[in-house]
Amino acid sequence: MPTVKKRARTYDSAKIRKALSAQFGNVQEAVRALTPEQLALPTRLGEWTVRDLAAHVTMAVETVSRNLERDEPAEPELTLLEWPFATATRAADIADGTRGLAEANPDLAALYSRTAERFTDALATAPDTRVLAARTGAMTLADYLVTRTVELVVHTDDLNAAVPGLEVPYDRQALAACTRLLADALAARAPGGSTEVRIPPYAVVQCIEGPRHTRGTPPNVVETDPLTWIRLATGRVAWKDAVEEAAVSASGERADLSALLPLMA
Repeated sequence: MPTVKKRARTYDSAKIRKALSAQFGNVQEAVRALTPEQLALPTRLGEWTVRDLAAHVTMAVETVSRNLERDEPAEPELTLLEWPFATATRAADIADGTRGLAEANPDLAALYSRTAERFTDALATAPDTRVLAARTGAMTLADYLVTRTVELVVHTDDLNAAVPGLEVPYDRQALAACTRLLADALAARAPGGSTEVRIPPYAVVQCIEGPRHTRGTPPNVVETDPLTWIRLATGRVAWKDAVEEAAVSASGERADLSALLPLMA
């Protein structure tokens, strides 16, 4: 895990809570309308079907409810900027849990309704400062909720990629928080000021050691849209492919981010 020197930006917790409920609702509505044939389609996530992926999305929200039921740790172990680099160790457990959840819940509509209700009830009285015993490391509720925007937005994109014409919408606040957290994680992985990474309209970060830019047009600039950035950061798209397809604009000798991506495996 990289040493994180930069302090994470602050997020409006009330907006994050609202964004999570909205994005989960967007996915819930879409999943409810999927046909058996669509649920059986493959996804870009290994052996997972759309049914597996749809079940997994509920886990991103249910972990909040479940962690609030556990005993509270004495103090946080993980900061928000450290979280993206702490998720790889749990990949195997997540895969096993997803398959088990999908098999145990053939009625996805009921699973989504139950998950949404538990999430709403759990957050009703939980303060932002409450420490959660998350499996990646203890975190404050406020920080953990921001990480949930990454899970929901990334897997919304996975669903849209798997089912032609699905087009689940993205809550703007959820998309913004996901984009910003992953952009800040890049700056934490490669601290410096020689390269400017622009992800309009949500984020601009400086990264990579070298001569620091102070005025005018930066000599090293990377620019892309939020969804392309999220796909790069999570390994859904390779840097080389994104550049060749003109989904990324990169200029300058320090504008090649291929060695730094993905941030999350």
